[in-house]
Amino acid sequence: MDSERTNGAILTMTFDNVLVANRGEIAVRVMRACEELGIDTVAVYSDADKHSGHVRYADEAYNVGPARAADSYLDHEAIIDAAQRADADAIHPGYGFLAENAEFAGKVQDTEGITWIGPTSDAMERLGEKTKARQIMQSADVPIVPGTTDPVTDPEEVKAFGDEHGYPVAIKAEGGGGGRGMKVVRSAEEAEDELESAKREGEAYFDNDSVYLERYLENPRHIEVQIVADEHGNVRHLGERDCSLQRRHQKVIEEGPSPALADELREQIGEAARRGVDEANYTNAGTVEFLVEDDTERGPDEVLGPDADFYFLEVNTRIQVEHTVTEEITGIDIVKWQIKIAQDEELTFEQDEVDIDGHAMEFRINAENAADDFAPATGGTLETYDPPGGIGIRMDDALRQGDELVTDYDSMIAKLIVDGENRAEVIERGKRALEEFEVDGIETIIPFHRLMMEDDPFVTGRHTTKYLDNELDPERIEEAQEQWGTETTTSSEGDEEVTEREFTVEVNGKRFDVELEERGAPAIDVEAAASGSGGGGTQPRPDRAGSSDDEGGSASVSADGTTVDAEMQGTILEVNVSEGDEVAEGDVLLVLEAMKMENDIVAEAGGTVSEVAVAEGDSVDMGDPLVVLE
Repeated sequence: MDSERTNGAILTMTFDNVLVANRGEIAVRVMRACEELGIDTVAVYSDADKHSGHVRYADEAYNVGPARAADSYLDHEAIIDAAQRADADAIHPGYGFLAENAEFAGKVQDTEGITWIGPTSDAMERLGEKTKARQIMQSADVPIVPGTTDPVTDPEEVKAFGDEHGYPVAIKAEGGGGGRGMKVVRSAEEAEDELESAKREGEAYFDNDSVYLERYLENPRHIEVQIVADEHGNVRHLGERDCSLQRRHQKVIEEGPSPALADELREQIGEAARRGVDEANYTNAGTVEFLVEDDTERGPDEVLGPDADFYFLEVNTRIQVEHTVTEEITGIDIVKWQIKIAQDEELTFEQDEVDIDGHAMEFRINAENAADDFAPATGGTLETYDPPGGIGIRMDDALRQGDELVTDYDSMIAKLIVDGENRAEVIERGKRALEEFEVDGIETIIPFHRLMMEDDPFVTGRHTTKYLDNELDPERIEEAQEQWGTETTTSSEGDEEVTEREFTVEVNGKRFDVELEERGAPAIDVEAAASGSGGGGTQPRPDRAGSSDDEGGSASVSADGTTVDAEMQGTILEVNVSEGDEVAEGDVLLVLEAMKMENDIVAEAGGTVSEVAVAEGDSVDMGDPLVVLE
């Protein structure tokens, strides 16, 4: 890292080498920004990701542990050690994993010679924990949803809040986001169970079991404002994004500007976001999220005016998945500004110079089957990966044809961003792009996106955050999947002769690529070679839960009756029944964690539990038997 000094004071600094503490498309996105700024990049990867796209893209790469995120991408010491070994000047966290972990940010700030690309750990703590953020927003005169500003620990507090403000009540984990760690209480009888569940998710995924309460809005739109703030007191907002199309609180399509807001209302919300982050002494990039109460009686051409109610929801103290939407309609490279602000550069544009030009949408390309309740894919190989192109099309991904799907982490594999002069053009361009997007070998939600481009509530912009879960007919999704879905395959050994192979070699945890040409010889078994080498091989996968086969295999049961199987790959968090228990239809038998969400496994019919094939902490695959009912 180069710097200029006057009387010992650092005036400017320039990074030479940045470690990106993430994976997949966001890691590549950050690396591309670094490359355009003349900065070398360092990737970190787990055993599961040693052949992933972000590793290929980086200038150098380091292994930080096994597939389990807690032992690799969430390992503070391993990430910092890799940065030191690579002589990196700074660490960029992307989003997810450690991006909003104030403790990790503090450790990076305390490490000599390494800069944290993001808000300070103090600012992350102030705004990242929801109760503290609500207090700051109140002091900045930002409207907040009725709720608590202190952590809640007793079910009686939940009941008292419900009695005062009415049900339903939302219980939210302080460290959570995107619906993770949030539970909805619809009656006093649910208070105790939902409180414990929210606390458990908060502890498991954010290392923080503190929760708070909010009034649960029935018809909200999810509106968020992108902000950037430098170290010189300048705070700018870059307009809003509408993220109202969600399933189970997970965004699937984001757009900007919102089709539902009048200009006066969007200006009110934008200025509220600026006041809030300024009050918190926040720097770098971030997103202030709001809920706007929609008017279900408004006409087809009406928008929400300045009298509409909007409430602060939370601050995401990092770059967002959907930052691309804002970049397309403002022309501002947000990731570059993250890096420049960390180098102590001053913002070069005023608020009135931020122009919103046209419209943009982002389609999350998740490896999921939308017709099967958005169940994540359990594996496969990208036999065909042919993304769209043309004017107004941007692809953020880290994939290439032939890659195997990594299922250990989030299911999003790419992002398609479409922009145009107006929303109508973006929808038509989105239809064309999605039709061009060819993926074979794994399931994706492209058919669902194509359905949305013809769906009247979405096309007219009248959807709320409840639309997908409560209103859209599931049969329409099934029909879209049948019409536009692709066949899936499992990974194959390859029927064609391979003449060129790429090998991964690790020396002291650092990754090197070696290419070998094979002419007229049988293909080398790479996995066998890796397992016999001294480093870099994939860790052996543990037996599935309940397996009695010494060499692994699917779980088995011996009792007769109706078997309740796992609908997806995951981990058993809770077993609520024992052999001999009587259960009724709808009773929760187990709690299965998958894709960072808790899923209740319920009895579809009453009966007696004759066998329980799993225990808390067991890992299961899709189709594994869990419980047998007679």
